[in-house]
Amino acid sequence: MPACRNLTYYLHIGSDKDSLSFPAPDDAESLQWQLGLTDKETYNRSTLSVGDVSITVYIHESLTPQQALNKLVESYKAWAVNQPGGRR
Repeated sequence: MPACRNLTYYLHIGSDKDSLSFPAPDDAESLQWQLGLTDKETYNRSTLSVGDVSITVYIHESLTPQQALNKLVESYKAWAVNQPGGRR
């Protein structure tokens, strides 16, 4: 498979139906976005890995890594249950 040369990174907040996506630099340690007129939200860079495979994730500053992982797992479980043939 050919390597991607012009990969664009995005910070994706939310779900596949109700979400926001922002272009993001691939090497930022944290990202900030305007929230209203005077506030900002900050997302801090972290790495999610299993064995020798990893991805970069940005975690909202109000969450610990454990809380972020729990939210990711719970979101996946809810998605899986609602797929055709999903467990209930």
